[in-house]
Amino acid sequence: MEKIWLKQYPAGVPAEVKTDVYPSLVALLDESFRKHAKLPAYRFMGKTFSFEQVDDLSRAFAAYLQSLGLARGDRVAVMLPNVPQYPVAVAGILRAGLVVVNVNPLYTPRELEHQLKDSGAKAIVILENFAGTLQQVADAVPTKQVILAAMGDMMGMLKGAVVNHVVRKVKKMVPAFSLPKAVRFNDAVSAGRGKPFTAPKVGPDDIAVLQYTGGTTGVSKGAVLLHRNLVANVLQSEAWYQPALKKIPPGEQVVTICALPIYHIFGFNTNMMLGLRMGGCNILIANPRDIPGVLKDLARERFHSLPAVNTLFNALANHPDFDKVDWSHLKISVGGGMAVQQATARLWLEKTGCPICEGYGLSETSPSATCNPVDTTAYSGTIGLPMPSTELTLLDDDGHEVPMGTPGEIAIRGPQVMAGYWQRPDETAKVMTADGFFRTGDIGVVDERGYFRIVDRKKDMILVSGFNVYPNEVEDVITQMPGVLECAAVGVPDEKAGEAVKAVIVKKDPGITEADVRSWCESNLTGYKRPKVIEFRTELPKTPVGKVLRRELRDKK
Repeated sequence: MEKIWLKQYPAGVPAEVKTDVYPSLVALLDESFRKHAKLPAYRFMGKTFSFEQVDDLSRAFAAYLQSLGLARGDRVAVMLPNVPQYPVAVAGILRAGLVVVNVNPLYTPRELEHQLKDSGAKAIVILENFAGTLQQVADAVPTKQVILAAMGDMMGMLKGAVVNHVVRKVKKMVPAFSLPKAVRFNDAVSAGRGKPFTAPKVGPDDIAVLQYTGGTTGVSKGAVLLHRNLVANVLQSEAWYQPALKKIPPGEQVVTICALPIYHIFGFNTNMMLGLRMGGCNILIANPRDIPGVLKDLARERFHSLPAVNTLFNALANHPDFDKVDWSHLKISVGGGMAVQQATARLWLEKTGCPICEGYGLSETSPSATCNPVDTTAYSGTIGLPMPSTELTLLDDDGHEVPMGTPGEIAIRGPQVMAGYWQRPDETAKVMTADGFFRTGDIGVVDERGYFRIVDRKKDMILVSGFNVYPNEVEDVITQMPGVLECAAVGVPDEKAGEAVKAVIVKKDPGITEADVRSWCESNLTGYKRPKVIEFRTELPKTPVGKVLRRELRDKK
């Protein structure tokens, strides 16, 4: 496809970005720590951590990991929310020549067991709030080194003790657990200070991150993101943001609200890595679902950038405390993870004066592939234009490009596209074309200006608040419940989350109730994957060959 979109690029945004500026994310980190040493890198619960401190702590943590006998290329899982230990742990893992495996802290034991086994993670950094989940699968996984973090670890002795007391005793957020061989995070850092650190030579083709995503088979698989993939996307995003960044007064540090979970690729690269590259400060929000708490944090800050999903923009804009925050310095609102709704975009612009620029990407593309120009003044209803150094095309089922105005499967080629799926060459072959395009499974159209719009999904994936839910996984879990004969899962429109999961069940045991199904799902599926709507039927609609017609179930809401 001809790059018709380049004519729409704002002034100052290049068509191509030189992506080999750094040989690895480690080189990017080292430069940022050196260049911005005295500047604040993170703020959490009112406490500030400088680039220098993160440099020092992560180097000690890297030395500790090496002292465990972990060898270059070994995988280390990180199961943390947005707490300061997260960037320290990730920088330490990468600097030690190891691979980050991002894990959703809300995973059930079943989901965690799969990811640790599949990745072969030898160590895990986990918040004590979720240690009970790990305990249940500890004997079944290869992950024998456990580093245990607590919410108040890095808050200083007095404040840390108060925070941990409130989390453990007052809010009772830490269920009882037993992991006798676990080492506390602060002890690991202290131990690392006394050990030698050998900086390995990390190159562009080394694996940096395994980012797990769903699959058409319902089995979660790891997108292999190389150092060069993530570096490229950081530099592409920085180039794309330039028109908005120029509106920030010279010499003023870029402050970004980090409400996106950093274990999700959107937050990982758009908040953490881009923030480090730009010498910016990220305000870490541990629980973005606590809207009054988020607004309280925002009221203390002067900030310029807010990447978020539609549900968060909507919840903030509609909250009575919204006006207690000074929004006048906000220059970039980037929406991703799920479709931005027109009503939300309109309200946000009206209340902040800063339009939401919708973008699009996937775990497999590190993540950003397209975005609306950041100097836009109106909601476009599209996913925008391909980023610098990125090509998009639309393909039919046979892999041929479709004519302009005709819907086709969105395929992406660029330096940010993953190397493949971890140890799954068969799955990789299904999504990668011979000439290097990644087939997304999303159906889109492009207009004469080069703006792309998603019109449908080829896959039956359900998108709940920016998280992928694969029907096969939900169906697999529910059909394992005693007394269930068949189950089909589909996405239905949801005002808050964009889509919600609906499960249609055929009973084997007539005594099964909706409450029974909900209880079973609570034990086996993390929150966003659980059905919001449960319906019982005597049979499921099927094709003559017996394939369940999910579309029919979607249409009959």
